[in-house]
Amino acid sequence: MAGKRLAVAGFGGALALWSVTAAAAPALADCDGAFATTLHAAPSVEAHAYWLNGQLIKWPAASADGVFKLYYSASAALRAAPGQRVAGADGAITLSRFDGALPAAVAQRFRHVGAGPVLALAPADAARVMTQQVLLVRESADGAVQDATALQIAGALDDIYAGAAKAEDLGVSVGAREAAFKLWAPTAQNVALCTYDSGSSKAAAITPMKRDDATGIWSAHAGRNGQYYQYLVDVIAPSAGLVRNLVTDPYSISLTTDSRRSYIADLDAPRLKPAGWDKSRAPNKVAAQTDMTVYELHVRDFSINDSTVSAANRGKYTAFTETRSNGMKHLAALSKAGLTDIHLLPVYDIGSVPEQGCVTPDIANTAPDGEQQQAAVEKVKFQDCYNWGYDPYHYNAPEGSYSTDPADGAKRIIEFRQMVQALHKAGLRVGMDVVYNHTYIAGQNEKSVLDRVVPGYYHRLNARGGIERSTCCDNTATENLMMGKLMVDSAALWVRHYKIDSFRFDLMGHQPRAAMEQLQARVGKQINLIGEGWNFGEVADGARFVQASQLSLNGSGIGSFSDRARDAVRGGGASDSGAQLVAQQGYINGLVYDANEQAGKRPAAELLQASDLVKVGLAGTIRSYPLTIADGRTVALQDIVYGGNQPAGFASEPGEAVNYVENHDNQTLYDINAFKLPQATTAHERAQVQMLGAAINTFSQGVAYFHAGFDILRSKSLDRNSFESGDWFNRLDWTYQDNYIATGVPPATDNGKDYALIKPILRNAAIKPAPADIAYARDAFRDLLSIRASSTLFRLRTAEDIRQRLRFFNTGPSQVPTVIAAHLDGKGYPGARFKSITYLINVDKKAQTITVAEEKNRRYRLHPVHTSKTAADQRVAAQARYDHATGSYSIPARSAVVFVED
Repeated sequence: MAGKRLAVAGFGGALALWSVTAAAAPALADCDGAFATTLHAAPSVEAHAYWLNGQLIKWPAASADGVFKLYYSASAALRAAPGQRVAGADGAITLSRFDGALPAAVAQRFRHVGAGPVLALAPADAARVMTQQVLLVRESADGAVQDATALQIAGALDDIYAGAAKAEDLGVSVGAREAAFKLWAPTAQNVALCTYDSGSSKAAAITPMKRDDATGIWSAHAGRNGQYYQYLVDVIAPSAGLVRNLVTDPYSISLTTDSRRSYIADLDAPRLKPAGWDKSRAPNKVAAQTDMTVYELHVRDFSINDSTVSAANRGKYTAFTETRSNGMKHLAALSKAGLTDIHLLPVYDIGSVPEQGCVTPDIANTAPDGEQQQAAVEKVKFQDCYNWGYDPYHYNAPEGSYSTDPADGAKRIIEFRQMVQALHKAGLRVGMDVVYNHTYIAGQNEKSVLDRVVPGYYHRLNARGGIERSTCCDNTATENLMMGKLMVDSAALWVRHYKIDSFRFDLMGHQPRAAMEQLQARVGKQINLIGEGWNFGEVADGARFVQASQLSLNGSGIGSFSDRARDAVRGGGASDSGAQLVAQQGYINGLVYDANEQAGKRPAAELLQASDLVKVGLAGTIRSYPLTIADGRTVALQDIVYGGNQPAGFASEPGEAVNYVENHDNQTLYDINAFKLPQATTAHERAQVQMLGAAINTFSQGVAYFHAGFDILRSKSLDRNSFESGDWFNRLDWTYQDNYIATGVPPATDNGKDYALIKPILRNAAIKPAPADIAYARDAFRDLLSIRASSTLFRLRTAEDIRQRLRFFNTGPSQVPTVIAAHLDGKGYPGARFKSITYLINVDKKAQTITVAEEKNRRYRLHPVHTSKTAADQRVAAQARYDHATGSYSIPARSAVVFVED
């Protein structure tokens, strides 16, 4: 049937096109039917073979004996039982052996694929059967099946339909009279467009779409601005057979409630722009990536607990427009102090939160160690209004639950822009947390989009054809041409149409470096890119491609989060549980010098090693930076070992290092310190320790990254993973009265195994800070921001600048290990403001004095922030001293002090 010219009827007209169809054309009623209809069921068959390109197939581990044939069926009728002949085929292609060398690009792309026979077919044959059910069969001379497998098709699709990557108008484009629609669906047998007058009305029309055989893109003209639409896609799904999927557009720019239908609109239309949008600009605060000081914030967290926000706007984009609210006053104060960026946890369309009718758990119990609170949250966690949002549904559309009217496709666009505009007006740039590494769900599930349009293409598959899930969910394959394009196109859309200033890439190490650099080129170097460069899963150590990971991104200018100083500061690692949570103390919370009840006596070498790793972070984790370490040797940071087998220094330039001691993942710093500090530590001392973590982060070269509420001692009542712990465990208090520790044990799913440790801590009333402690931390944090903003010496531009201008004192085996001392040379440096700066961080419980002979006879004074009448830590002005005759510095316990020389 391939290539037969068919008349497709049932659309109120007819359209001639080249296609293969195995089912009757859809009718208008199908537009209001089920999200998926099985037209002809077929059993699922594992896909062990790889379609490398349009001509070559590789079957790992298969025997080379026998005859290889590619059977195909438009109706998904194939059956290949061992020892029998193939049944249900429309035809077969006999494949020849290919014994030559694979093309270099093909060999590189499929280097993870095991050894096995390589088979060849004509490119025209590959294109001819791509829309059909296909089985690769090894059979005997008499035609009996010896082995059979389905195929992984990405390599072939990328080769045959490479021209699709040049398309600039996938999705919907609104014209003067009607809209234009384009959908890449090269394996579809038929595609139709359904249009609706509203998000809930019956379908108004069905329009056949025309296939472009060169690109696999289907197109149609229909509908009008303000309507909604879906596609009907007839396609072979590996898990089901021939199906008719009623599906939204992967390139949706907006949707109706719960993403049931895509929205027709022109994002450049004046009606979608708030007043002043076109003239609104981001603040000019970031000349280089190292200027970034970031506050990571969840849209709902920001305002849901803020009574100064009008009820209709709480938890919504529009909360940011209420400039007199406590939350916006807080952000404005941070901006004034030196904060440059707000990074929003995912705000694209997500799959896990009901956009209408979500429920709020009823929590009455307030026992500090009670289990009822978490039980109430757990009971409704799939119906409540909360999730972090790391579950992408539609990458290019704003999330509807943050809109005041999710049913109106225009509303979320306008309100998102209002939020950005309000933050820009407050002097803050806006960044997005994006999750291109996985989708919410895949296969034939109702909330699957990509995999119901081009089954088996958009996701990364294992050797059996199953979807890899190392990221937690269904991993996408951005190494595939059109998934990589979707990522790049999506980022470009957010920059152009929503004035996004930067991106944080979740699990960025699962993307190819090449795809990230393509994205970087598309959005422009003025858009800052940072992300999680963790190295794990099926792509680890470059198994499939050069990753966008810590050790392989150097030189790109893209920033990676650094776990080096993070772990040294906090103690232990991100996945610790049980006794480790307490025993593994860190640099700021007592390692060696203030052992807690379970830590036992630790060797002094551990504190020295932690001190070295803290210095690694302060030096921007620059590979080539020379540091005198605890044993007296001077070595490059890349020669210091972290985690047993990794180089501590991984960055080529400081903008490639993102420094943090707390973010949305894992326990907050206040909570981890609740485990690790001795239980007798007072709440005010705990606030001081929190600010030691802030000081290390603030003074570190590179990007400074902070979790929202860090500055007000945010607690999640010891929750290690609050992604669906509801508003209760994720609250923020902009009145500065409570940090919400001891508000019940955190949810049992992730924390229950540690309840024996958690409950006694929550019962310790001394751990809960008083409002005065919270106010101290709030103001001390702003002081640190002001110090960082006061001089480019804390934000050096290049690795060479750091090597030339940053020097550490108090190093080697004779150091005072609880004191960090560093000198920054400002001579001739643009924006330095001071001739030189020396900063000291004393993590000890007692005051310390260190003497630096080279620092004699200087004209140091305390930084003006310290001597201000409004300085949060008045001890510094009263007690910190520099003695020019000896070069000695004296600083109070648990303090960070900056001396400057004019």
